[in-house]
Amino acid sequence: MANVVVIGAQWGDEGKGKITDLLSKSADVVVRYQGGVNAGHTVVVQDQVFKLHLIPSGILYPNTDCIIGSGTVVDPKVLIGELDQLENLGVATTNLLISETAHVTMPYHRLIDQASEERRGSHKIGTTGRGIGPTYADKSERIGIRMIDLMQPHLLQEKLRWTIEYKNVILEKLYELPPLNADEVIEEYLGYADRLRPHVIDSSLKIYDAIQRKRNILFEGAQGTLLDLDHGTYPYVTSSNPVAGGACVGTGVGPTMIDRVIGVAKAYTTRVGEGPFPTELHGDMGEHLCDRGAEFGTTTGRKRRCGWFDAVIGRYAVRINGLDCLAITKLDVLDEMEEIKVCVAYEIDGERCEHFPSNSQQFAQCTPIYETLPGWQRSTANCRSLDDLPKEALHYLKFLAELMDVPIAIVSLGASRDQTIIVEDPIHGPKRALLYTNGSPYPNAENQTLQV
Repeated sequence: MANVVVIGAQWGDEGKGKITDLLSKSADVVVRYQGGVNAGHTVVVQDQVFKLHLIPSGILYPNTDCIIGSGTVVDPKVLIGELDQLENLGVATTNLLISETAHVTMPYHRLIDQASEERRGSHKIGTTGRGIGPTYADKSERIGIRMIDLMQPHLLQEKLRWTIEYKNVILEKLYELPPLNADEVIEEYLGYADRLRPHVIDSSLKIYDAIQRKRNILFEGAQGTLLDLDHGTYPYVTSSNPVAGGACVGTGVGPTMIDRVIGVAKAYTTRVGEGPFPTELHGDMGEHLCDRGAEFGTTTGRKRRCGWFDAVIGRYAVRINGLDCLAITKLDVLDEMEEIKVCVAYEIDGERCEHFPSNSQQFAQCTPIYETLPGWQRSTANCRSLDDLPKEALHYLKFLAELMDVPIAIVSLGASRDQTIIVEDPIHGPKRALLYTNGSPYPNAENQTLQV
């Protein structure tokens, strides 16, 4: 039995959806613990593409319970759209469960989010405009609507009439937008409640019961470490805690119940939206990474900014999350490179810095210090074991493991499930070192091929 947290070790978009989908094969329960429809996972199964925003990736396994935890904010309209999409593709959704204490994204949240971002002008933070920040703000202000409220028609009407009257003042007076019709919103959301009612449960109790029964549980975050509200590149962050500690808060599980934390990182680095990005590439090289990596957001379609791998933020992710292994994705995107650079440290005001600076002004002034490695200039798309990899690709992976002082468990070489090398299954496999760290090989490392 293992309870494993999967987190993004960069700025999100690292390929967590595929890794979660792979690990879900060994999991009995998959729990989404934070974020909302501002995140997206793309999973490819036998050339069929599934784009998910709220529903955990484990939904594609019929015997896996999938739970949307209390730390997630739920847009019922989007969620029902995902349910319809999956059911139309022949995927059963009866195993989807939703926390009754998860907060609900309402129409006024989306309107305020979009209007607020527009009002910022040149100070935009890059929000998706899906209402996530205002939903979490209402949660903190203690005026939010929860799933349990949605299930009680009289209580929902009472709460929404007061809240919409309050929000209409903001919409009209501050943003010069037309007011919402309370009756129309109430009718719309009561319809959503009828559809979602069979899925709503006390999720914390359900998860605790699974732990007591020694079931394998996978905790799935959205976004990435550097977008964490407390530990990311503030203010260019999300409104919740994607870091591993957020799994406990967002699901109602104590920290002693977590066994492992696996971080997902691309073989290079991307960032979407605003904010500093030291290793960002401009010109042909950045365009090459973007084109080969199909770097466009699942949720918004926005083009992602691309750059070399940043080991400084990698080490930071290891520290903040307590990572004990890594999944490296999109290694194949580097296949055509003659040389590959890795940021090993920053230069700030003429001084070498090997640690991520919490001062956002300092971070914006960081100049990357690179080491250059030889590329392999041959396809890795069909590699299914470490032995299949070109020696330069294997050296690159070992170099990353050494820099971050954490072993690599999984290597992804494409979007499909089978385009993967699993050195160790973090759920079923014993803890052992995988590749190299600190210059010394792990004595018991084994090379395993993924079976799907």
